[in-house]
Amino acid sequence: MRLHILGICGTFMGGIAALARELGHEVTGSDANVYPPMSDQLRALGITLQEGYAAEHLQPVPDLVIVGNALSRGNPAIEYMLDARLPYISGPQWLGENVLRSRAVLAVAGTHGKTTTTGLLAHLLESAGGNPGFLVGGVPGNFGVSARLAAGKQFVIEADEYDTAFFDKRSKFVHYRPNVAILNNLEYDHADIFPDVAAIQRQFHHLVRIVPGNGRLIVNAEDERLREVLAMGCWTPVETFGIEVGDWRAELLEADGSAFAVSRKSESVGEVRWNLLGRHNVMNALAALAAANAAGVSPASLLPAFTEFSNVKRRMELVGEVHGLRVYDDFAHHPTAIATTLAGLRAKVGKARILVGMEPRSNSMRAGAHAAELAPSLRDADAVVFLQRPELKWDAQRVTDALQGRGQTAPDVGTLIGALAGQARAGDHVVFMSNGGFENAPRRFLDALSTSKLTA
Repeated sequence: MRLHILGICGTFMGGIAALARELGHEVTGSDANVYPPMSDQLRALGITLQEGYAAEHLQPVPDLVIVGNALSRGNPAIEYMLDARLPYISGPQWLGENVLRSRAVLAVAGTHGKTTTTGLLAHLLESAGGNPGFLVGGVPGNFGVSARLAAGKQFVIEADEYDTAFFDKRSKFVHYRPNVAILNNLEYDHADIFPDVAAIQRQFHHLVRIVPGNGRLIVNAEDERLREVLAMGCWTPVETFGIEVGDWRAELLEADGSAFAVSRKSESVGEVRWNLLGRHNVMNALAALAAANAAGVSPASLLPAFTEFSNVKRRMELVGEVHGLRVYDDFAHHPTAIATTLAGLRAKVGKARILVGMEPRSNSMRAGAHAAELAPSLRDADAVVFLQRPELKWDAQRVTDALQGRGQTAPDVGTLIGALAGQARAGDHVVFMSNGGFENAPRRFLDALSTSKLTA
């Protein structure tokens, strides 16, 4: 079958393309921006890519058009597709019908931590010899690809609550029909499609409704909004997890989260020592461990695999070091994620200075939905340079003013890099936070410092 994918260079749709090729389909695709690394990965699979959304990209007529959720009415390719009555489907529905239907599905849902937890769960099952398929919203370090079919019975999927397509406003995850579902946390996000947190809770309950009675729900014991979701009705056995609370518990052995003890229902499982930092990653670890156990793997046997886990790119990824200064790239998109990430780094580095370059890139960030929480989320930063592009819909000065001398705005990435470089000292930790490309700011910053001397 010849498939054409609209929006192919997004991580999810690129994963769909890779899976379709593995299934033997001929795949082509279009995107507004065709750029590495996804474009390189797709071309290596023999997939023809076209820039833009011209109607001609759908000629000759494909057997099926797979539509990404970034496209809407008015798009030339969409209008041609509808006028010509071409067969079309959403990415999540195609995945559910063509890949997941025959697999034991483990889905990872939540406002935060989905990508890390999905990559970790796939790694744990792989270490147990399960050879799972997966689709992750990033590139897990242990696998080097964002998606694969594999021959195992299990398939691990990052289960996003964002809507499916312009013609299907349900959350993506309702198409996955998981046997095991992780509910990692639930906060207000995606202000462009959800009016309030109750609307998100309803979508999470749609997911709860389709997990079978012989499956398992793995639920954050510390999250009141998830408790409210389960109170709407639950027909599946539930196991909870948390730091010193829940069925699966962690006791921090190191304040930065790099070591912790695990117990299940008061019985010791063992200790984990790994390279990740932060309380939030300990929670991700508990969720993945509980889900792997629900899939039939002994949890104690999995503990050594944590040491070998290599996180997804751009999750506090150390991109380089110069003059004793370390530079990180982090996929931050929400105040809670910002706060927990910086808290983990602070616990690790002690009194060393932390500098942050921040790009408000998500739809919720750009709309100002999280503006009031941003300054408190940056409490562990010694200095912050906040990117305020001219098109930002709100005044970021209100955030930097609340930082009481620790913050400033910059109108473009070049100015932001210069402002951070002007403050940098040997021994600092500089974190670039954005869920977009940030115009390659972390590496440009490293290049700028490599030709200068830093004071101690």
